[in-house]
Amino acid sequence: MATVLSVSGSPSASSRTNRLLRHLDQRLTAQGHDVVPLDIRTVPAEALLGADFRHPAIVEATELFARADGVVVGTPVYKASYSGVLKALLDLLPQYALTGKTVLPLATGGSVAHVLAIDYALRPVLNSMGATHIVQGWFTLDKDITVHEDGTLTVAPAASEALTQVVDQFSLALGRVPLLAAAS
Repeated sequence: MATVLSVSGSPSASSRTNRLLRHLDQRLTAQGHDVVPLDIRTVPAEALLGADFRHPAIVEATELFARADGVVVGTPVYKASYSGVLKALLDLLPQYALTGKTVLPLATGGSVAHVLAIDYALRPVLNSMGATHIVQGWFTLDKDITVHEDGTLTVAPAASEALTQVVDQFSLALGRVPLLAAAS
C-alpha cells in the first residue's frame, strides 16, 4: 500500500478544487492507498508568508511530504498559474522534497484559456523539486464540478472519465494494479 499525500492548494474552504481532491481521494483509498489530505489553507498565514521554516505546521507539512510515496497536487488557476498559497508552501519545502515521488498535478479553473497552467506553470516547479515521475495531469473546468447543498459532489461525465483515467494512471505508477469501475 502506497502513502499518498493529497495537497489542496486552494485558499478557500468552499473551493471546488478542494472538494474534487477529496472526491478523488476516495478512489485512491478504494484502490488500497493510504491517503493523507493536506489543505494548505489551514497552514497559518504567518508561517507561510513569513517563511518560518521552524513553525510546527511547516515542519509537519515537510514531514508529510517526506513520508509520502506519491503526491497529488491540486490547485485552482488564478491569472494563468497555480495559487499563491501553493507557491508559498512549495517554497518552504526542501529543494528536493519530491525526490523519489510520483506526482499527479491537477488544476481547476473557469476557462479553457488556463488549461496549459499545469504544463507551463506547475510541472516545471514539481520537476525542479526532484519528482521522479510526474504523470499526466488534468485541468477540470469549474462548470464541470457541481457541489450540492448536502455537500456531495457531481462531476460531469466527460470530466469524470478523464479524471478516472489520470487517477488510475497515477495509481498504477505507484505500483497498485487493481482498478475500479469509473467514478461518477
